Amino acid sequence: MPLVYFYQTDGGLNSNSEKSNHLKKSLSQALSRFYPLAGRLADDLHVDCSDQGAPFFEAEANCNLSEIITNPVPKNMNKLLPFHLEDVQSLGMAVQLTYFRCGGTAVGLVVSHKIADALSLFLFANTWAAVARNEDGGGGDVPQPKFEAAAIFPPRDVAGFKPNTGIVKEELVTKIFTFPASKISDLRETYSTAGERRPTRVEALSAFLWTRAPRRKPKDPARAAIVRISFGNISRLAIAVVDGGVMDGGFELLQKVREAIQAVNGEYLAGLKEGNKHLNFMKERMARATKGELVTFNVTSLCRFPLYEADFGWGKPVWVGSAGLTYKNLVTFMDTANGDGIEAWINLKKEDMEKFEADLELQQFLSKKK
Repeated sequence: MPLVYFYQTDGGLNSNSEKSNHLKKSLSQALSRFYPLAGRLADDLHVDCSDQGAPFFEAEANCNLSEIITNPVPKNMNKLLPFHLEDVQSLGMAVQLTYFRCGGTAVGLVVSHKIADALSLFLFANTWAAVARNEDGGGGDVPQPKFEAAAIFPPRDVAGFKPNTGIVKEELVTKIFTFPASKISDLRETYSTAGERRPTRVEALSAFLWTRAPRRKPKDPARAAIVRISFGNISRLAIAVVDGGVMDGGFELLQKVREAIQAVNGEYLAGLKEGNKHLNFMKERMARATKGELVTFNVTSLCRFPLYEADFGWGKPVWVGSAGLTYKNLVTFMDTANGDGIEAWINLKKEDMEKFEADLELQQFLSKKK
């Protein structure tokens, strides 16, 4: 999971070496709380918590901060990360601190999704920042982490489960499409149905983008399309299956997504603790997707998460971005810096992205570039 936090100049109050030492010291203190992140993954089964530590890199960018964040290019964001994402391997996390000519800085952070979900990532980042702000090394009111997931959801034999379905070697393009609050409100009204609650921002945007995304038919045209919405504290997929041949403007999809999310209830969670029903279901879905029997469209949302809270003593970030990923047909929603709109980071094949960008109806809902 890659994130890059961007900070304006602090007015020259701290030299680059002072910033570096400040972050390293506070990172070591934060890792003493989140000790699995300082270990190494062993055979994708457990974490060897032997305190190897987290790699910390420093770099200088031959440009100003404004040149990066005014019209950000996702593939360039990867240069601000400590590793190529496919090279992280057994690391729990790693950091890169980048200095810009103007005095601004970027903190690039990668955390293994095998041992942490999005909420855990932000809990760590914000704890690290709180420690950095407090000279005594305390984390203020940030709650202490609890490592009890295995007690709640006992480990299973995951042989045959392929979580990397969707990760490809072929060329993908990642671009950012920003939807202002007013346009999102219009979409929510469009998808509102009498007697039903108003769609959320993510529901409405998911349905709309599904209707605009270039279609790739499954091998058997009679087969369905599948939309996977990743959300929650302990990451689970809510899966909505819709008829790939029916285009009703996204209304069926929105309803299916809503039903899929509502189905992740107490009964569902209880079932995760017993038997392998859910795991077998996921294996079957991924096998069908691999064979080309399903066309997948993946949506994950970081909206409403504490994305802009990481203040290391230089103020809160002016912008937080991600990177170009190797996961096809993926949409990641992130709040804009002012909190009003939503940035959709979209990964598609190159030819699909060209068609997507040329969609005139899509363009009507986007923020106009300055």
